Amino acid sequence: MNAHRLFRLALALGLVFLAACASQAVQRSPRDQTLYHYVSAIRWSDFDVAINFIDPAVLEARPLTDLEKERYKQFQVSGYEVKSGSEPAPDTYEQVVEIRVVNRNTQVEKVITDRQTWRWDAEAKRWWLMTGLPDLDASR
Repeated sequence: MNAHRLFRLALALGLVFLAACASQAVQRSPRDQTLYHYVSAIRWSDFDVAINFIDPAVLEARPLTDLEKERYKQFQVSGYEVKSGSEPAPDTYEQVVEIRVVNRNTQVEKVITDRQTWRWDAEAKRWWLMTGLPDLDASR
């Protein structure tokens, strides 16, 4: 086999491998997709989007005030790291997350430990955050 054919074969195999990897990356579970999008919202400090992940019953029982929403705008997320995760029940997922935030006014960074509980809603076919947005006044 000449070098040109060998190169073409290697290139074709590489493309097949990349296509296989890409198709597997897209096939996330609904929970993983939800967590991925939630993390994206939090990392971009887009708390207006992150609110949409909170269970509607939780928001109805304790809606965020305008003052609380403004408080979230005061912070820039500088880090988000999942420390642990578990499934205590089939339709429940819990995780502990370390979130680093910087106060935009003081430029002081602090670390928040956020204990999240997610539940699967079979009717809506989606995961909901039961514990609300991270408490920015908390720290480790």
